[in-house]
Amino acid sequence: MLSLSQLPQEVLEHVAYFAATESPVGPPWNLPPLLRTCRNIHQRLSFKNNPLLYARIFTSKFDSRAPFRRLGSSISSPRTLADELRKRSTYLKLIRAGVGARVQHQSTEHDEFPGRLREILWLAYLMMLENDGKNEQQLRAYANMEAWLIDYWFDDMGASLASYRISRDQWPLEDENNSLAMWLLWFLVRPAPTSCRAITSTLKLTALAANRYAICEPSWADFTLESRATAINVTHFSKTYFLVPPTLAPAAILAYFTFASWLLSRGVTSRLPQAPSSLPLNSRRSEDWDVDWQRCMNLAQPSKPLTLSYAPGSLEGVWEGLFTYTDFDVYSSLLSGGLPPVLRNCQVAQHRQTWKLREYHLLSSQESLDKAQRLELGDALRAFFPPSVHRRELSESLEVCAPGMEKVVHYQRSSHARTREQSVDDIIVIGEGHSAWGQFNLYGRVRPLDGLLSLSKEYCGGDRGRWLYRGFLLGNNDGHLSGRWRDARSPSDVEGYEGCFVMNRRH
Repeated sequence: MLSLSQLPQEVLEHVAYFAATESPVGPPWNLPPLLRTCRNIHQRLSFKNNPLLYARIFTSKFDSRAPFRRLGSSISSPRTLADELRKRSTYLKLIRAGVGARVQHQSTEHDEFPGRLREILWLAYLMMLENDGKNEQQLRAYANMEAWLIDYWFDDMGASLASYRISRDQWPLEDENNSLAMWLLWFLVRPAPTSCRAITSTLKLTALAANRYAICEPSWADFTLESRATAINVTHFSKTYFLVPPTLAPAAILAYFTFASWLLSRGVTSRLPQAPSSLPLNSRRSEDWDVDWQRCMNLAQPSKPLTLSYAPGSLEGVWEGLFTYTDFDVYSSLLSGGLPPVLRNCQVAQHRQTWKLREYHLLSSQESLDKAQRLELGDALRAFFPPSVHRRELSESLEVCAPGMEKVVHYQRSSHARTREQSVDDIIVIGEGHSAWGQFNLYGRVRPLDGLLSLSKEYCGGDRGRWLYRGFLLGNNDGHLSGRWRDARSPSDVEGYEGCFVMNRRH
């Protein structure tokens, strides 16, 4: 009988691979004992000498379709994948041990190990953007990151400092770490009877305080300006990328609606909104988060094509959701410097609404020397539509013309097939809808830099007036529109009366 050390290399590698992947979650625990059996086996299977083995283990335990699709073939080398396996095994063990979730002493600053905490959060966030099921299973079933996030956000010694600051009537911090952690909370934390009320109370502050937590950066009032956001160096698959972390508010709004709706329904499953964690694990599709990855890239490296930060045609269809509002005097107090108790103790009203949206594209051809003329930009408070614009919807197109324009501009319906040579240079969204306040019309545009949707909502008749909605489509196909509305009377450079909204596609 052959001993292990006498096995052919191919057979020995199969033994090592199946030992390492016996459990789908966690590091390859069964591999180190095998390597310690003798020097011969250690030399043949060691991390240094056999990166291909560890690369195979990585693709068995973690999702790889999204990084290969987004980052290219340069990251597919055995050494790169082996190094990523070692990195993730190390950090998942840290998360499992609760490292970084709580501070050792209370202060007004983050933990004394900001670098390690930052790397944990970026790794977990990028794993969720690349998630096809395996990554989430690692974070949830092995690393127990749901408990880690509960400690981080809501423990009295949580590293977010949210509970510490709220107890002293201070606002939770919005910084790189907390922004990433809020997105992870939305991705991974599920409502539970023991914690739901406390979680909702904290999320209420970050979701509703529009004057404290911006929906986007750069400002929603800018359409063509380049990003002024500070890019962060993030090491991913052994390569450094310049990324901008997502803003905290869109995820906070989604999480707030999720937990508040769960409380109101007493745990009965609600269609709106559905957190990713509420969906079956086998339904995860990393393609739904390609645009969110690209948004982080675009904000760090502006002047990218519009179709990278937004998937054309995504808004087409019928949407249903909620919008919230608070008493005007309460919000006025907030704008005058009110502290967290102003929001924490106030009543929040909500109404259902339905939108029917049609999306139109301005197409240009790579073969054309001149770019197609687009509708000129108007005031941000009118969703960048110029005043007195004339628009005419046809079966498969939209004609628009504003005073001073030489000719009518034609936009094609998103359902209209476009050739490979054609690119989308501008997107206009037209629609109508209804809520308890009445019927309304909608029109707006999509910002090229990051896919921000601006929609003007004008009620038909009566005195309900005009309101401006700004938000992002998060998660593409089965995703949600998350954002804020504001009054359209206050100047764009002045903080106005605001509330938040979420919408999901009606199937």
